[in-house]
Amino acid sequence: MIPDSRTRQRIASRFSRRGDRIYIHGKLATDPVYAAAARAIAGKRLPLLDIGCGLGLLGHYLHACDALDGYVGLDHDARKIAMGRVAAERAGLGGEIALCEGDAATPQALRGHVAMLDVLHYLPQERQGELLAFAVDHLADDGVLILRNVIRDGSWRYRATVWEEKFIKAVGWIPGGAQYFPTEDDIRGVLEPRGIRVDFRPLFGRTPYNSYLMTASRRA
Repeated sequence: MIPDSRTRQRIASRFSRRGDRIYIHGKLATDPVYAAAARAIAGKRLPLLDIGCGLGLLGHYLHACDALDGYVGLDHDARKIAMGRVAAERAGLGGEIALCEGDAATPQALRGHVAMLDVLHYLPQERQGELLAFAVDHLADDGVLILRNVIRDGSWRYRATVWEEKFIKAVGWIPGGAQYFPTEDDIRGVLEPRGIRVDFRPLFGRTPYNSYLMTASRRA
């Protein structure tokens, strides 16, 4: 079940500030990654580890889809984690949605699905490989790794994304900004030697940005 407008509004209402509620409702309504994640794990009820989870919106969305057996989100942003915890408790989901402040590669006692949405390019190249390997370590035999990221391919969309990321850094929205935009081969080069089958497809939505959805699983 893909959440309808009323469900998205209910998720947004769990957050305290009006501006956040407006942003969250719009984000859930317009960003295609949430529905894409739900489709990727459909029929495979497992817990999910969300690396770089922010407010934990993916957990709220997938719970509304009745797609998960638990959700753990990791993020270094203490403010977002605190807001997300309050929202989960307000929804009565404190036992279903667990948010943890800490490094993205903090080991978890979880094997299931793994998600990383718009995370990799904010890390240096060498750290990206380490984080992908960490994700594989938490992937169940029948789990799905869901990755949404900008791919460096030289296209006009890629160039537009670079300029957008420069703006984000300049205004201080994401301190440090983008560090390295990976190529498809960079990601395959980490995952495929570990026995992971990888599939890429564009996930541009209604934006000019060079976002791709990668779904990966262990080879049969």
